[in-house]
Amino acid sequence: FALSGLLRAAMGFDIGLSTKCVVIPKEMDMCHEIGYSEMRLPNLMGHTSMAEVILKSTTWQHLVHTDCHPHVRTFLCSLFAPICLDTFIHPCRSMCVSVRDSCAPVLACHGHSWSDSLDCDRFPADEDMCLASLTKEYKYLHKVLPKPACQTCPAVEEFFTHKRVLEVFCDNNFAVKVKLSKKRTVLGDREYNIECQVEFITQGSLLPYETQNMIQQWLLINENCTQRMTQIHRPMVYLLVGKVEEGIILVNQVYRWQRRDSQLTLATQKWRYHKCL
Repeated sequence: FALSGLLRAAMGFDIGLSTKCVVIPKEMDMCHEIGYSEMRLPNLMGHTSMAEVILKSTTWQHLVHTDCHPHVRTFLCSLFAPICLDTFIHPCRSMCVSVRDSCAPVLACHGHSWSDSLDCDRFPADEDMCLASLTKEYKYLHKVLPKPACQTCPAVEEFFTHKRVLEVFCDNNFAVKVKLSKKRTVLGDREYNIECQVEFITQGSLLPYETQNMIQQWLLINENCTQRMTQIHRPMVYLLVGKVEEGIILVNQVYRWQRRDSQLTLATQKWRYHKCL
């Protein structure tokens, strides 16, 4: 992001310690390519060692990858890896509230609550000197894209007829074929990849050029589902069927697509000419 575009101005922060500039570590990938490469230590969270910064930022790095808010990276990096200027720059209270309201439900989906250390009341009001949101511009840019939601995980179907699959297609408005694999991050955490471009069976209201990113977000938010689908280490292919309702992506059916499985192939071939009741 363009940091200068988000700055209302600078605000001093006395942590009672002298600070130093250090290179943002490779383990903090959420704060790479954000417009600067060095951070102040201790940071705005009061972390005094790089080991502590890396450890405490791990949970939040996963949240950043869900893209739960356009400013989640800006907000968290301003706290965990503040830019090396003559003074500390706080995020504005309004930015905190906006990020919290969008991202707290994602944390809740993973069994975590919004941290007391990120209580929005601790941050300055917008009329003070702080990092402000570009809310109107982002709303304009993002308003057409549906967002994934935290949801109950549908069962992974392995036994079905092509007729039943066609009925499911009729009850939903998108079906995408995805190939999933599992890898580990430098911190040893699980991370999920979509190995190839998603393939539309039925498109509905999903936008072709954004769908891979949307499905990736759904997998990150609904990690309980993703773990079921990636229990073994070789890549697996699935068909995800669901609906877009009021701007929210919901996956209602998950089919495991096996090479020997002719029923899914038959259903996708017949769908082209199928008429729903």
